[in-house]
Amino acid sequence: MTIIYKICEYAAWREAERRRAYDGSDADRRDGFIHFSTAAQLAGTAAKHFAGQADLMLVAVDGDRLGPALKWERSRGRELFPHLYGPLALDLVHWARALPDEVDGKRVLPELKP
Repeated sequence: MTIIYKICEYAAWREAERRRAYDGSDADRRDGFIHFSTAAQLAGTAAKHFAGQADLMLVAVDGDRLGPALKWERSRGRELFPHLYGPLALDLVHWARALPDEVDGKRVLPELKP
């Protein structure tokens, strides 16, 4: 199982739960795909794109179940990042948890075990 992660706003996630699909953030829709990160990339993604933000969710998805809509493409630092071309069906979500807010400018990521 290849677990990939998405950070998103709490309100957007609640709307996705109501609709049973997540269409991505404004930035995702602008770029044409939903941005995900691996466990190793997650801290960098949180620091670069979500610094100072509160009320966030961390969503874990089994990337193997996303099929050909998931592409691994070069991005920050020429690393391969998982990008989902299409909506995320919530039945493919492994888990979703509140992401702790920053304390003194630092965010501690939760343990990523299932």
